[in-house]
Amino acid sequence: MLSLKTALLRSRCMNVTFFRDAVGGGRIPYWKHFVTRRKLNTATVPTTTVPNAATNKIVGRWLIACSGMVAGAVILGGVTRLTESGLSMVDWHLVKEMKPPSTRQEWEAEFQKYQQFPEFKILNHDMTLTEFKFIWYMEYSHRMWGRAVGLAYILPAVYFWRKGWFTKSMKGQVLGLCGFVCFQGLLGWYMVKSGLEEKPESFDIPRVSQYRLAAHLGSALVLYCASLWSGLSLLLPPNKMPQTLQLLKFKKYAHWTTGLVFFTAVSGAFVAGLDAGLVYNSYPKMGTRWIPEDLLAFSPKMKNFFENPTTVQFDHRILGTTSVIAITALYLFARRLPLPRRTSMAVTSLVTMAYLQVTLGICTLLFYVPTTLAAAHQSGSLVLLSIALWLMNELKRVPK
Repeated sequence: MLSLKTALLRSRCMNVTFFRDAVGGGRIPYWKHFVTRRKLNTATVPTTTVPNAATNKIVGRWLIACSGMVAGAVILGGVTRLTESGLSMVDWHLVKEMKPPSTRQEWEAEFQKYQQFPEFKILNHDMTLTEFKFIWYMEYSHRMWGRAVGLAYILPAVYFWRKGWFTKSMKGQVLGLCGFVCFQGLLGWYMVKSGLEEKPESFDIPRVSQYRLAAHLGSALVLYCASLWSGLSLLLPPNKMPQTLQLLKFKKYAHWTTGLVFFTAVSGAFVAGLDAGLVYNSYPKMGTRWIPEDLLAFSPKMKNFFENPTTVQFDHRILGTTSVIAITALYLFARRLPLPRRTSMAVTSLVTMAYLQVTLGICTLLFYVPTTLAAAHQSGSLVLLSIALWLMNELKRVPK
Protein backbone atom coordinates (compact mmCIF):
# COMPACT_ATOMS: atom_id res chain seq x y z
CA MET A 1 0.00 0.00 0.00
CA LEU A 2 1.07 3.56 -0.72
CA SER A 3 1.83 5.81 2.14
CA LEU A 4 -0.39 8.83 2.76
CA LYS A 5 2.44 11.25 1.74
CA THR A 6 3.04 9.43 -1.60
CA ALA A 7 -0.67 9.45 -2.39
CA LEU A 8 -0.95 13.20 -1.80
CA LEU A 9 2.06 13.92 -4.03
CA ARG A 10 0.69 11.78 -6.87
CA SER A 11 -2.69 13.45 -6.58
CA ARG A 12 -1.07 16.92 -6.71
CA CYS A 13 1.01 15.99 -9.78
CA MET A 14 -2.04 14.69 -11.60
CA ASN A 15 -3.94 17.88 -10.80
CA VAL A 16 -1.13 20.06 -12.16
CA THR A 17 -0.37 17.99 -15.21
CA PHE A 18 -3.93 17.46 -16.53
CA PHE A 19 -7.01 19.64 -17.19
CA ARG A 20 -10.57 18.49 -17.66
CA ASP A 21 -11.74 18.83 -21.29
CA ALA A 22 -14.87 21.00 -21.31
CA VAL A 23 -16.33 19.25 -24.35
CA GLY A 24 -15.55 15.57 -24.09
CA GLY A 25 -15.10 15.39 -20.36
CA GLY A 26 -11.65 13.72 -20.71
CA ARG A 27 -8.34 14.96 -19.38
CA ILE A 28 -5.81 16.82 -21.59
CA PRO A 29 -2.12 17.50 -20.85
CA TYR A 30 -1.19 20.90 -19.46
CA TRP A 31 1.11 21.86 -22.38
CA LYS A 32 -1.74 21.34 -24.89
CA HIS A 33 -4.00 23.50 -22.78
CA PHE A 34 -1.32 26.25 -22.62
CA VAL A 35 -0.71 26.21 -26.41
CA THR A 36 -4.46 26.36 -27.13
CA ARG A 37 -4.95 29.39 -24.85
CA ARG A 38 -1.87 31.10 -26.38
CA LYS A 39 -3.27 30.69 -29.89
CA LEU A 40 -6.60 32.13 -28.83
CA ASN A 41 -4.97 35.12 -27.17
CA THR A 42 -2.74 35.77 -30.20
CA ALA A 43 -5.69 35.61 -32.56
CA THR A 44 -7.57 38.28 -30.61
CA VAL A 45 -4.66 40.85 -30.72
CA PRO A 46 -5.25 43.36 -33.58
CA THR A 47 -2.34 43.82 -36.02
CA THR A 48 -1.10 47.38 -36.69
CA THR A 49 -0.69 48.34 -40.33
CA VAL A 50 2.19 50.51 -41.53
CA PRO A 51 2.66 53.23 -42.50
CA ASN A 52 0.48 54.92 -39.88
CA ALA A 53 0.36 58.18 -37.93
CA ALA A 54 3.16 57.10 -35.59
CA THR A 55 5.54 56.03 -38.38
CA ASN A 56 4.71 59.15 -40.40
CA LYS A 57 5.74 61.29 -37.44
CA ILE A 58 9.09 59.47 -37.20
CA VAL A 59 9.73 59.79 -40.94
CA GLY A 60 8.73 63.46 -40.85
CA ARG A 61 11.17 64.21 -38.04
CA TRP A 62 13.91 62.37 -39.93
CA LEU A 63 13.31 64.52 -43.02
CA ILE A 64 13.32 67.72 -40.95
CA ALA A 65 16.62 66.65 -39.37
CA CYS A 66 18.06 65.93 -42.83
CA SER A 67 17.00 69.38 -44.06
CA GLY A 68 18.73 70.87 -41.02
CA MET A 69 21.94 69.05 -41.93
CA VAL A 70 21.69 70.35 -45.50
CA ALA A 71 21.28 73.87 -44.10
CA GLY A 72 24.43 73.31 -42.04
CA ALA A 73 26.29 72.23 -45.18
CA VAL A 74 25.16 75.38 -47.02
CA ILE A 75 26.27 77.64 -44.16
CA LEU A 76 29.59 75.83 -43.76
CA GLY A 77 30.14 76.01 -47.51
CA GLY A 78 29.52 79.76 -47.41
CA VAL A 79 32.08 80.24 -44.66
CA THR A 80 34.53 78.09 -46.62
CA ARG A 81 34.03 80.37 -49.61
CA LEU A 82 34.36 83.55 -47.52
CA THR A 83 37.64 82.38 -45.99
CA GLU A 84 38.92 81.41 -49.46
CA SER A 85 39.47 77.83 -48.33
CA GLY A 86 37.61 75.94 -51.04
CA LEU A 87 40.63 75.25 -53.25
CA SER A 88 42.96 73.98 -50.50
CA MET A 89 42.18 70.29 -51.18
CA VAL A 90 43.27 69.68 -54.75
CA ASP A 91 42.00 66.12 -55.21
CA TRP A 92 38.91 64.13 -54.32
CA HIS A 93 38.59 60.61 -52.88
CA LEU A 94 35.42 59.27 -51.34
CA VAL A 95 37.13 57.28 -48.56
CA LYS A 96 40.86 57.99 -48.72
CA GLU A 97 40.59 61.69 -47.87
CA MET A 98 38.53 61.02 -44.76
CA LYS A 99 41.77 60.59 -42.82
CA PRO A 100 43.56 63.95 -42.49
CA PRO A 101 47.36 64.27 -42.46
CA SER A 102 48.81 63.44 -39.05
CA THR A 103 52.58 63.90 -39.37
CA ARG A 104 54.63 66.86 -40.51
CA GLN A 105 55.79 64.91 -43.57
CA GLU A 106 52.19 64.25 -44.60
CA TRP A 107 51.27 67.92 -44.13
CA GLU A 108 54.26 69.05 -46.19
CA ALA A 109 53.30 66.63 -48.96
CA GLU A 110 49.76 68.02 -48.94
CA PHE A 111 51.09 71.57 -48.98
CA GLN A 112 53.37 70.77 -51.92
CA LYS A 113 50.37 69.52 -53.91
CA TYR A 114 48.55 72.79 -53.21
CA GLN A 115 51.61 74.79 -54.36
CA GLN A 116 51.24 73.35 -57.87
CA PHE A 117 47.95 75.13 -58.49
CA PRO A 118 47.06 78.72 -59.48
CA GLU A 119 45.68 79.91 -56.14
CA PHE A 120 49.03 79.46 -54.41
CA LYS A 121 51.08 80.80 -57.34
CA ILE A 122 49.03 83.98 -57.80
CA LEU A 123 47.33 84.70 -54.47
CA ASN A 124 48.99 82.75 -51.61
CA HIS A 125 52.62 82.42 -52.70
CA ASP A 126 53.83 83.59 -49.26
CA MET A 127 51.52 81.30 -47.26
CA THR A 128 53.02 79.33 -44.37
CA LEU A 129 52.24 75.73 -43.47
CA THR A 130 50.26 76.86 -40.41
CA GLU A 131 48.08 79.12 -42.56
CA PHE A 132 47.59 76.31 -45.04
CA LYS A 133 46.37 73.99 -42.28
CA PHE A 134 43.58 76.44 -41.43
CA ILE A 135 42.14 76.65 -44.96
CA TRP A 136 42.66 72.91 -45.45
CA TYR A 137 40.66 72.07 -42.34
CA MET A 138 37.88 74.44 -43.44
CA GLU A 139 37.46 72.60 -46.72
CA TYR A 140 37.92 69.23 -44.99
CA SER A 141 35.11 70.06 -42.54
CA HIS A 142 32.79 70.96 -45.40
CA ARG A 143 33.52 67.72 -47.24
CA MET A 144 33.14 65.55 -44.14
CA TRP A 145 29.86 67.26 -43.30
CA GLY A 146 28.68 66.48 -46.82
CA ARG A 147 29.46 62.80 -46.28
CA ALA A 148 27.56 62.89 -42.97
CA VAL A 149 24.58 64.37 -44.81
CA GLY A 150 24.69 61.50 -47.29
CA LEU A 151 24.70 58.91 -44.50
CA ALA A 152 21.88 60.73 -42.70
CA TYR A 153 19.71 60.30 -45.79
CA ILE A 154 20.69 56.85 -47.03
CA LEU A 155 21.02 54.71 -43.87
CA PRO A 156 17.65 55.64 -42.25
CA ALA A 157 15.99 55.43 -45.67
CA VAL A 158 17.11 51.82 -46.04
CA TYR A 159 15.86 50.99 -42.54
CA PHE A 160 12.46 52.66 -42.99
CA TRP A 161 12.05 51.04 -46.41
CA ARG A 162 12.66 47.56 -44.98
CA LYS A 163 10.19 48.26 -42.18
CA GLY A 164 7.54 49.25 -44.73
CA TRP A 165 7.11 52.79 -43.39
CA PHE A 166 6.99 54.47 -46.82
CA THR A 167 3.95 54.84 -49.01
CA LYS A 168 4.34 54.34 -52.74
CA SER A 169 4.61 58.09 -53.38
CA MET A 170 7.00 58.53 -50.46
CA LYS A 171 9.29 55.83 -51.87
CA GLY A 172 9.68 57.89 -55.04
CA GLN A 173 10.43 61.02 -53.02
CA VAL A 174 13.02 59.27 -50.86
CA LEU A 175 14.76 57.75 -53.87
CA GLY A 176 14.89 61.19 -55.44
CA LEU A 177 16.32 62.78 -52.29
CA CYS A 178 19.02 60.12 -51.85
CA GLY A 179 19.97 60.33 -55.51
CA PHE A 180 20.13 64.11 -55.30
CA VAL A 181 22.50 63.89 -52.32
CA CYS A 182 24.94 61.83 -54.39
CA PHE A 183 24.59 64.22 -57.33
CA GLN A 184 25.27 67.17 -55.02
CA GLY A 185 28.59 65.70 -53.91
CA LEU A 186 29.74 65.16 -57.50
CA LEU A 187 28.63 68.66 -58.44
CA GLY A 188 30.69 70.07 -55.57
CA TRP A 189 33.87 68.49 -56.90
CA TYR A 190 33.00 69.62 -60.45
CA MET A 191 32.77 73.16 -59.06
CA VAL A 192 36.12 72.92 -57.24
CA LYS A 193 37.86 71.66 -60.38
CA SER A 194 36.99 74.89 -62.18
CA GLY A 195 39.14 76.81 -59.69
CA LEU A 196 42.11 74.47 -60.08
CA GLU A 197 42.44 74.87 -63.83
CA GLU A 198 45.31 76.87 -65.29
CA LYS A 199 44.14 79.98 -67.21
CA PRO A 200 47.19 81.53 -68.87
CA GLU A 201 45.13 84.26 -70.57
CA SER A 202 43.68 85.46 -67.25
CA PHE A 203 45.43 87.52 -64.57
CA ASP A 204 42.43 87.50 -62.25
CA ILE A 205 42.38 85.93 -58.78
CA PRO A 206 41.80 82.16 -59.11
CA ARG A 207 38.21 81.31 -58.18
CA VAL A 208 35.63 78.69 -58.97
CA SER A 209 33.21 79.26 -61.83
CA GLN A 210 30.26 81.36 -60.70
CA TYR A 211 28.03 79.22 -62.90
CA ARG A 212 29.08 76.01 -61.14
CA LEU A 213 28.88 77.73 -57.75
CA ALA A 214 25.30 78.82 -58.50
CA ALA A 215 24.46 75.28 -59.65
CA HIS A 216 25.98 73.81 -56.48
CA LEU A 217 24.11 76.22 -54.20
CA GLY A 218 20.89 75.95 -56.20
CA SER A 219 20.87 72.15 -56.06
CA ALA A 220 21.56 72.28 -52.31
CA LEU A 221 18.59 74.63 -51.87
CA VAL A 222 16.38 72.31 -53.93
CA LEU A 223 17.42 69.37 -51.72
CA TYR A 224 16.78 71.45 -48.61
CA CYS A 225 13.36 72.65 -49.77
CA ALA A 226 12.23 69.18 -50.86
CA SER A 227 13.26 67.61 -47.54
CA LEU A 228 11.70 70.38 -45.45
CA TRP A 229 8.47 70.31 -47.47
CA SER A 230 8.09 66.54 -47.18
CA GLY A 231 8.82 66.63 -43.45
CA LEU A 232 6.32 69.43 -42.78
CA SER A 233 3.68 67.63 -44.83
CA LEU A 234 3.97 64.59 -42.56
CA LEU A 235 4.12 66.49 -39.27
CA LEU A 236 1.73 69.43 -39.54
CA PRO A 237 -1.99 68.68 -39.09
CA PRO A 238 -4.25 70.05 -41.85
CA ASN A 239 -5.88 73.46 -41.47
CA LYS A 240 -9.59 74.07 -41.90
CA MET A 241 -9.97 77.17 -44.04
CA PRO A 242 -12.92 78.48 -46.06
CA GLN A 243 -12.50 77.98 -49.80
CA THR A 244 -12.92 81.58 -50.92
CA LEU A 245 -11.68 83.40 -54.01
CA GLN A 246 -9.58 85.76 -51.87
CA LEU A 247 -7.85 82.86 -50.15
CA LEU A 248 -7.10 81.27 -53.53
CA LYS A 249 -5.48 84.50 -54.72
CA PHE A 250 -3.49 84.70 -51.51
CA LYS A 251 -2.20 81.17 -52.04
CA LYS A 252 -1.05 81.92 -55.61
CA TYR A 253 0.64 85.12 -54.47
CA ALA A 254 2.42 83.23 -51.68
CA HIS A 255 3.75 80.74 -54.24
CA TRP A 256 5.12 83.49 -56.46
CA THR A 257 6.70 85.22 -53.47
CA THR A 258 8.43 82.00 -52.39
CA GLY A 259 9.79 81.57 -55.91
CA LEU A 260 11.15 85.12 -55.79
CA VAL A 261 12.87 84.44 -52.45
CA PHE A 262 14.46 81.29 -53.89
CA PHE A 263 15.66 83.09 -57.01
CA THR A 264 17.14 85.91 -54.91
CA ALA A 265 19.07 83.37 -52.81
CA VAL A 266 20.53 81.72 -55.93
CA SER A 267 21.55 85.12 -57.33
CA GLY A 268 23.68 85.50 -54.20
CA ALA A 269 25.89 82.70 -55.55
CA PHE A 270 26.86 84.90 -58.50
CA VAL A 271 27.64 87.74 -56.06
CA ALA A 272 29.89 85.40 -54.05
CA GLY A 273 31.48 83.81 -57.12
CA LEU A 274 32.52 87.16 -58.61
CA ASP A 275 33.24 88.93 -55.29
CA ALA A 276 30.64 91.41 -56.46
CA GLY A 277 29.98 92.56 -52.91
CA LEU A 278 33.26 94.48 -53.01
CA VAL A 279 32.68 96.67 -56.09
CA TYR A 280 30.19 99.24 -54.72
CA ASN A 281 30.10 99.43 -50.93
CA SER A 282 27.48 102.15 -50.60
CA TYR A 283 23.71 102.20 -50.20
CA PRO A 284 21.17 103.05 -51.56
CA LYS A 285 23.23 104.46 -54.45
CA MET A 286 26.02 102.57 -56.17
CA GLY A 287 28.82 105.06 -55.71
CA THR A 288 27.38 108.43 -56.64
CA ARG A 289 24.78 107.11 -59.09
CA TRP A 290 21.57 105.14 -58.90
CA ILE A 291 22.55 103.27 -62.05
CA PRO A 292 26.34 102.82 -62.43
CA GLU A 293 28.04 103.65 -65.70
CA ASP A 294 29.60 100.19 -66.13
CA LEU A 295 26.30 98.36 -65.70
CA LEU A 296 26.39 97.01 -69.28
CA ALA A 297 30.11 97.28 -70.00
CA PHE A 298 30.51 93.73 -71.34
CA SER A 299 29.58 92.57 -74.83
CA PRO A 300 27.30 90.86 -75.64
CA LYS A 301 24.86 92.54 -73.26
CA MET A 302 23.50 89.28 -71.80
CA LYS A 303 27.00 88.43 -70.53
CA ASN A 304 26.77 91.29 -68.01
CA PHE A 305 24.06 89.56 -65.99
CA PHE A 306 26.35 86.62 -65.16
CA GLU A 307 29.93 87.88 -65.47
CA ASN A 308 29.96 91.62 -64.75
CA PRO A 309 30.34 92.15 -60.96
CA THR A 310 28.58 95.52 -61.15
CA THR A 311 25.54 94.09 -62.92
CA VAL A 312 25.43 91.06 -60.64
CA GLN A 313 25.40 93.25 -57.53
CA PHE A 314 22.80 95.55 -59.08
CA ASP A 315 20.55 92.58 -59.90
CA HIS A 316 20.89 91.19 -56.37
CA ARG A 317 19.91 94.57 -54.93
CA ILE A 318 16.85 94.74 -57.17
CA LEU A 319 15.81 91.17 -56.38
CA GLY A 320 16.24 91.71 -52.63
CA THR A 321 14.23 94.93 -52.68
CA THR A 322 11.51 93.32 -54.78
CA SER A 323 11.33 90.38 -52.37
CA VAL A 324 10.80 92.70 -49.39
CA ILE A 325 8.09 94.64 -51.24
CA ALA A 326 6.34 91.40 -52.27
CA ILE A 327 6.45 90.00 -48.73
CA THR A 328 5.13 93.29 -47.30
CA ALA A 329 2.23 93.21 -49.76
CA LEU A 330 1.59 89.57 -48.83
CA TYR A 331 1.43 90.54 -45.16
CA LEU A 332 -1.05 93.37 -45.83
CA PHE A 333 -3.16 91.01 -47.94
CA ALA A 334 -3.16 88.43 -45.13
CA ARG A 335 -4.51 90.93 -42.60
CA ARG A 336 -7.80 91.03 -44.50
CA LEU A 337 -8.27 87.25 -44.44
CA PRO A 338 -9.60 84.99 -41.64
CA LEU A 339 -6.47 82.84 -41.47
CA PRO A 340 -5.86 80.15 -38.81
CA ARG A 341 -3.52 81.09 -35.99
CA ARG A 342 -0.62 78.99 -37.26
CA THR A 343 -0.88 80.46 -40.77
CA SER A 344 -0.97 84.00 -39.38
CA MET A 345 2.18 83.25 -37.39
CA ALA A 346 3.90 82.11 -40.57
CA VAL A 347 2.98 85.36 -42.38
CA THR A 348 4.16 87.54 -39.48
CA SER A 349 7.41 85.59 -39.18
CA LEU A 350 8.00 85.94 -42.92
CA VAL A 351 7.68 89.73 -43.01
CA THR A 352 9.81 90.11 -39.86
CA MET A 353 12.59 87.95 -41.27
CA ALA A 354 12.45 89.75 -44.63
CA TYR A 355 13.31 93.10 -43.04
CA LEU A 356 16.01 91.52 -40.88
CA GLN A 357 17.52 89.88 -43.95
CA VAL A 358 17.65 93.09 -46.00
CA THR A 359 19.23 94.85 -43.00
CA LEU A 360 21.91 92.16 -42.83
CA GLY A 361 22.52 92.54 -46.56
CA ILE A 362 22.97 96.32 -46.34
CA CYS A 363 25.33 96.02 -43.35
CA THR A 364 27.36 93.35 -45.14
CA LEU A 365 27.77 95.68 -48.09
CA LEU A 366 28.62 98.80 -46.08
CA PHE A 367 31.24 97.01 -43.95
CA TYR A 368 33.03 95.47 -46.97
CA VAL A 369 31.74 91.92 -46.55
CA PRO A 370 33.14 90.76 -43.19
CA THR A 371 32.94 87.01 -42.75
CA THR A 372 30.56 87.09 -39.77
CA LEU A 373 28.02 89.43 -41.39
CA ALA A 374 28.24 87.70 -44.76
CA ALA A 375 27.69 84.27 -43.15
CA ALA A 376 24.74 85.67 -41.16
CA HIS A 377 23.27 87.12 -44.38
CA GLN A 378 23.56 83.77 -46.14
CA SER A 379 22.02 81.98 -43.15
CA GLY A 380 19.22 84.53 -43.14
CA SER A 381 18.33 83.62 -46.71
CA LEU A 382 17.83 80.01 -45.59
CA VAL A 383 15.63 81.10 -42.67
CA LEU A 384 13.55 83.32 -44.95
CA LEU A 385 13.13 80.53 -47.49
CA SER A 386 12.16 78.09 -44.71
CA ILE A 387 9.42 80.38 -43.40
CA ALA A 388 8.09 80.88 -46.93
CA LEU A 389 7.91 77.08 -47.35
CA TRP A 390 6.16 76.80 -43.99
CA LEU A 391 3.53 79.28 -45.18
CA MET A 392 3.08 77.40 -48.46
CA ASN A 393 2.64 74.16 -46.54
CA GLU A 394 -0.07 75.75 -44.40
CA LEU A 395 -1.91 76.80 -47.57
CA LYS A 396 -1.34 73.65 -49.65
CA ARG A 397 -4.77 72.16 -48.89
CA VAL A 398 -6.57 75.13 -50.44
CA PRO A 399 -7.82 73.91 -53.85
CA LYS A 400 -6.37 75.46 -57.00
